[in-house]
Amino acid sequence: MNSFILRTTGTAMLLCSFAALADEDITARFRPDPSNPMVNKFENTTPISSICAAHIPARCKALGIFSLRDETLRIASNAPIIANHEQERHGFMVKVPSDWRDLTVTHTATQETEIVQVRIAGIGGFWSIPRPPGVSGWAQPGVGWSTQWRSAPSPCQSTNHLAAGTASASYFWLTPEGAGPCSRKPSEDLLRMSVNTMEYAYELRTPNPLGMSSGLYTGSITYSMGPGGDYDFGDVMMPSKNALTLNFTLSVEHDLKVDVPPGGNRIELVPQGGWQAWLSQGRKPARLFRDQTFHISASSRFKMQMACERVIGDTCALRNTTDGHEVPVDVSVSLPHGLNREDGGAVIRQPLLLSGAGTEQFQPGFYVSRRPGTLHFEVQKPYADQMVERGGSTYAGQVSVIWDSDL
Repeated sequence: MNSFILRTTGTAMLLCSFAALADEDITARFRPDPSNPMVNKFENTTPISSICAAHIPARCKALGIFSLRDETLRIASNAPIIANHEQERHGFMVKVPSDWRDLTVTHTATQETEIVQVRIAGIGGFWSIPRPPGVSGWAQPGVGWSTQWRSAPSPCQSTNHLAAGTASASYFWLTPEGAGPCSRKPSEDLLRMSVNTMEYAYELRTPNPLGMSSGLYTGSITYSMGPGGDYDFGDVMMPSKNALTLNFTLSVEHDLKVDVPPGGNRIELVPQGGWQAWLSQGRKPARLFRDQTFHISASSRFKMQMACERVIGDTCALRNTTDGHEVPVDVSVSLPHGLNREDGGAVIRQPLLLSGAGTEQFQPGFYVSRRPGTLHFEVQKPYADQMVERGGSTYAGQVSVIWDSDL
């Protein structure tokens, strides 16, 4: 009799989160979907702010960006903003870390590391100025003040978002990768200006979840704020903080499940075509074998191991229940397309050995959902001859096959 053991050490789900100072928690999750096995991406589950939730949801979805609102950050002028100032840094200006930045996340248990990439893909906020002049102070000859804020200055890109009162407005501009400063000049002097809420969008590049272990990964990235910093608002608009830290927590939940059909844990080894040739013609069988099908679902790396009731060399033994004679039984495995060896090769009749050699790691190329595999059991001819010579006796033994996601 052969027993099949599935042992997993957790599940595999990817979850990302940011936080720090005035920071936000960002969560994303990888959970394999049997209905879409080829889609192996992380789902961002972070509650998004109103920009992507209500104002430009289709644009955000198309760009793959997500918005957050920081209500604790205040950006205030330290001097009047002079009308039509010549130096860009002397008025309203925004520059964000729109380039891709790498950060390392580390598995809290195994210390494995992965790289996450993040960039700031948009910036906006709610600004206020004195009245007079109020919002009309941003008008320029031939261009109304609302157009100035609804249509983003280059190199930023417009979202057409604008909500305004007589002395305040909220805006939001997209920041393409590597974008430099974006700014606006008032046509009238402004005694002061403040931004009381900052809203920003981020874009993520996450690791391949199929190559990650189950569990939690953590890491962080810190952006400087202020003149010359990663977040730069010029020399007049000063932020209330000098740094913004984004803390990540990645949680990975994998699927590893093996189903053996009813009765599939009891293996009877027989010759090709059955015993009739031996019984009627005395023809010795070339081998004794049985192929047992199973169904496997896997989104994570795993290894296979074998344990035996009785051992011969690096494999299991079957024992004659009458005289104690033992013969080795060879066990091998074939896995479905999508589950590969470490070198990328297909898994076809890969020997299962007590030492574990050759089955230390199998890697999914995509999520395999309930696909058939085969365990092959065989007693080779020299040993089958020995068994036949003891006709009428029974050979038995127990083999445990283990699928293990704990590498």
